[in-house]
Amino acid sequence: MRVGFIGYGNMADALACGFVSANMVKFSDLTMCNKSNVERREAFTQRGGVVAADAVAVTKSSDVVFLAVKPPYIKSVLEEVSRGCDSDELKPKVFVSVASGVTLETMESVWTAKNVSPPAMVRVMPNTPCLVGAAASGLCVGSTCTEDDRNKTLALMSAVGVCKVIMESQMSALTGVSGSGPAYIFILIEAMADGGVRAGLPRDVALELAAQTFYGAAKMVLETKEHPGVLKDRVCSPGGTTITAVHALEQAGVRQAMMNAVVAAAKRGDELAKSA
Repeated sequence: MRVGFIGYGNMADALACGFVSANMVKFSDLTMCNKSNVERREAFTQRGGVVAADAVAVTKSSDVVFLAVKPPYIKSVLEEVSRGCDSDELKPKVFVSVASGVTLETMESVWTAKNVSPPAMVRVMPNTPCLVGAAASGLCVGSTCTEDDRNKTLALMSAVGVCKVIMESQMSALTGVSGSGPAYIFILIEAMADGGVRAGLPRDVALELAAQTFYGAAKMVLETKEHPGVLKDRVCSPGGTTITAVHALEQAGVRQAMMNAVVAAAKRGDELAKSA
């Protein structure tokens, strides 16, 4: 499988490196175009990837094409592709957008406005832990996507973590939970480490322990399949340190703050979809 990237920022680089680390592709199977960042193009070439001149060249040399430009540019990129590639060239391709808020209908309209059947379109919302094989992603498929098209994309995304097939109407909610979610956790890890320093631990020790604690707790939820509330209750001895700390978290409104963050991100995703 040859994979292309139109646009190559942090997310595209994380995906590319994740696919290679998972042995789904070699760097020599990857093609990208990025007109604004010379350093990224040079680094990509040094790792064995192919830098193409434009979006059309990326499309022609790839089986799966990731659209990794900013949301306002998705439609213009697809219009460039539609002008530069005929229907037969596009028929076997799968286009995968990682742009927040840009709907499948908007992407397909580049072709449907001309009464032409669009190529296979997929929307994916990944997150940056795909770089370390621990992504939490979701995807939804367009009107011309076959089961094979969906499975091809699902295989790539599942190789770098967990990927769920969802309805497009759920994409903003997924964005709020997992798309934006790593940032919430990074803040909490930093805050927990700060607390460890305040209590007397060296900074490096506190940070590593905080990060490992998040990792271990998440692993328990995923592997035991038990509700996090049940796992929490098992740690809270009567009158002990943990229940005292949980009380302090509840007084500070941590639970409400996290819910508000997810809802705010989802709402912003809906706003971006309407303005795209």
